[in-house]
Amino acid sequence: MDESVFTIQYSLLMKNQRNTIFEEYAEILANVSHEGDQCIMRLKAPKTAKTAKPGQFVHIRVSDALPLRRPISIMLTNPRQGTIDLLYKKIGEGTEQLGQRKKGEVIPMLGPIGVPFDLSDTSKRYVLIGGGVGVPPMVFVADVLAQKVDLVLFAGSEVPFPFALKPSTFMLPGIAGNTTLTISSLEERGIACRLASNAGLYGCYEGHVPDLVKDYLSALSEEERGRCVLLSCGPHPMLHAVAKLGREFGIPAQLSLEEYMACGIGGCAGCVVKTIEDGQEKYKRVCVDGPVFDAEQLPEFA
Repeated sequence: MDESVFTIQYSLLMKNQRNTIFEEYAEILANVSHEGDQCIMRLKAPKTAKTAKPGQFVHIRVSDALPLRRPISIMLTNPRQGTIDLLYKKIGEGTEQLGQRKKGEVIPMLGPIGVPFDLSDTSKRYVLIGGGVGVPPMVFVADVLAQKVDLVLFAGSEVPFPFALKPSTFMLPGIAGNTTLTISSLEERGIACRLASNAGLYGCYEGHVPDLVKDYLSALSEEERGRCVLLSCGPHPMLHAVAKLGREFGIPAQLSLEEYMACGIGGCAGCVVKTIEDGQEKYKRVCVDGPVFDAEQLPEFA
């Protein structure tokens, strides 16, 4: 696709992302368990697959016994086949029950929800930073941007990654020679990627993923850093570190916040976050006004 066409199409989608939430009864095509209580679920959800953008999420009713839905980030879509992939971790009663759902079952789902990442500027180098269950939105961004713009993905996890891994053939400045592993599916699509972990995983950077990103950014020229934009999703301590990197290097950052949600569609205002707009404090709902915000909007991360 021509870069100018991509920019126009994505800008239009960003302007018209409101009033697009609907309920879809999604058939489970697969629900595969991985180490570290992680699961990857594939759903037949044609409407969501057709309209979802990177950074958006779905709100799933995990079982009839639990009326409150659970927000799960979208990891991949296949509009042609009408499927979406979700990566979640079993950390509570809801996700435990979701992990027990079987192929062929149907689950009610609201989606796609939220403001996606702004990917409209094709002149930028997108530096994607994901941690834990914040990795899926970064994979989605990479899938959409592959072969359209300059990008690199860094992912961190304290448990084994639930993906096929392989040594990367892409050289990245500032990255130590023993930090070799990448996600195989990204490598096959020509996307540069490196992994970080404190779990002693072979071929991964030993430490937190923002520290790995700092090594990379430090090795770039001032001109190269001037083209960069940081996109990140993960736990709040990681997002604080990413926002700090943005300030240190003068790079804009978009942060996708993780929050507990009740309704997930903006009605209960239970997931509000303080923002600064035009010098004024305003409270925004993470579910529909986010989950993606510019870091400079968020005083918590200043």
